[in-house]
Amino acid sequence: MVRTKLILLTIAAFMAAGSTGIWLLISEKRAAQERREQFFGTSKKYPTSGGEKMKVEW
Repeated sequence: MVRTKLILLTIAAFMAAGSTGIWLLISEKRAAQERREQFFGTSKKYPTSGGEKMKVEW
C-alpha cells in the first residue's frame, strides 16, 4: 500500500515538474518573439501626404 502511494506520488511529481518546464519554455519563446517583433518590426503606418514629389533622374 505504501509502495503504491510512493510510486503514484513520484509519477505526480514528475508530471508536475514536466508541465512546469514546458510552460516556462513556451512562455520564454513567446516573450522572445515579442521582443524580436518589437526590435525588427516596422511601423504599419505609411503616411503619403505632405511629402516631397519624387524627382526622376536619368
